[in-house]
Amino acid sequence: MTVPAMLLAKSAAENSTGNSVMDNFDVTKVAEHTWVVLGPTGQPSVKNKGFMNNPAFIITDKSVIVIDPGSSVNVGRALLKKIRAKTDKPVTHVFNSHVHGDHWLGNHAMQEAYPNVEIYAHPEMINEAKNGEAESWINLMKTLTEGATKETKIVYPSTALKNGEEIKIDNITIKSHLNVKAHTKTDAMFEILEDKVLVTGDNAFRARMPRLDDGSYVGNIKAMDVGLALDIKKVIPGHGPVGGKEVLTEFKDFLKIIYDTSKTLADEDMESFEMKPIIVKKLEKFKDWDNFDGAIGKLISVAVLEAESE
Repeated sequence: MTVPAMLLAKSAAENSTGNSVMDNFDVTKVAEHTWVVLGPTGQPSVKNKGFMNNPAFIITDKSVIVIDPGSSVNVGRALLKKIRAKTDKPVTHVFNSHVHGDHWLGNHAMQEAYPNVEIYAHPEMINEAKNGEAESWINLMKTLTEGATKETKIVYPSTALKNGEEIKIDNITIKSHLNVKAHTKTDAMFEILEDKVLVTGDNAFRARMPRLDDGSYVGNIKAMDVGLALDIKKVIPGHGPVGGKEVLTEFKDFLKIIYDTSKTLADEDMESFEMKPIIVKKLEKFKDWDNFDGAIGKLISVAVLEAESE
């Protein structure tokens, strides 16, 4: 693409009417170089047009790094508009946390505006995306938003990460922490070393109920332990408010209550539906999390199945 064409693409991306999806959301400064747009905690809908994750960006001395650019080309374009309000530096690197499309289908907007952008992800995320998950998420997002994401095209990550790999980008270092199976089999957490910030993807939730259909309680708890052992001051979860290490401790407690209690009660020959009132009572401090009533039954069932397979 020629330079004028690149500028036209950039202009189109940043001036699209789709930018309205983030107009009511502020950009929050997390650390010296790190910013985040905290999305709503609900499910993809007509109202939110698919925007419901926490896209983060890091401004280096020469460029911009984006982590999880959102669920669609319009969400990604809206994120670029937020970035442009802070800096005119180009986006050169994008990191995708896992295969669920609400976090990474915004790659389309990043590549549209910056054709040479390098996009990183867990190797299994790339494999699963190319083996049908990307198409499934394109269709799901389009259905749930009643067509608001219909312009989105799949832009796969171009570079597979390694666990513990440190990628130096200008004056910033991104360290990847890959999981075998936590929220999914495709998860990467990203540590911004200079800022002491951890971006967890959906390995950690806050104020919103998680989904663990494709994951593992045991693996997700281990991922929280990995984060707790790091020299970090701030945590950006996949969904919900930013905090310190208490984000990880809180979510670990949530997971352990469900898993440990389910395992104990299953040993007493209780069925999942019988366990539910007992576990709900133990989860009193989490009862206000978005979709608590709708998700807790499935989460207990998943925990029982995992415990039985041990």
